[in-house]
Amino acid sequence: MTWNPFKRSEDKEKTEQAPAQQPENNGKKNRPTPKMKDAQAAKIRPLVPKDRKASNRAARQKMRAKQDAEYDAMKTGDLNHMPKSERIDYRIYIRDYVDARWNLAEFMMPFVIIMLFASIFVTSMYPQLTLWLMIIMYAYFIVAIIDIAVMWRGLKKKLIAKYGEKSVAKGTRSGSYAWSRAMQMRRWRLPRPRTQKRGQWPE
Repeated sequence: MTWNPFKRSEDKEKTEQAPAQQPENNGKKNRPTPKMKDAQAAKIRPLVPKDRKASNRAARQKMRAKQDAEYDAMKTGDLNHMPKSERIDYRIYIRDYVDARWNLAEFMMPFVIIMLFASIFVTSMYPQLTLWLMIIMYAYFIVAIIDIAVMWRGLKKKLIAKYGEKSVAKGTRSGSYAWSRAMQMRRWRLPRPRTQKRGQWPE
């Protein structure tokens, strides 16, 4: 067997080139999936809680506590903790405007109760007065509706002048908000009136 001096140099070059031909695999795809304890240690929370009932119960309690706090704020007049819808500037103006005036519609509930007892008495004792009783009842309803319409007409002009057309747009429901508040008795309104007496109009 003849000795070849170039063979050793060729083998050496092959051994030096072999590691260079192997690609380095540093990608994330080929990494092993982390175990649960490792994920918890890394503070990776699962999307679905283990106990759904307990989680839903805690969420309901949190929501109820928030609603109770907002209700108490409306009773005490704490504007900062009221619902966001009650903290809008033009809604505050609507409440102050309605609370400042006498609204015929706010006495509708007491009026209906009185007329109910009066109708029982009249129909049994003076049936000839039943027609007049009905006329009085319907007349009150019509006048109360006219009073609310006049109130809203004046209030709408003031809202547009102060806050622009956005305050009376359909999505704001400012009209129904003013109407519903005007039909409630003053002491039962929520949020509570900010002034104890009528006649204190908003600026």
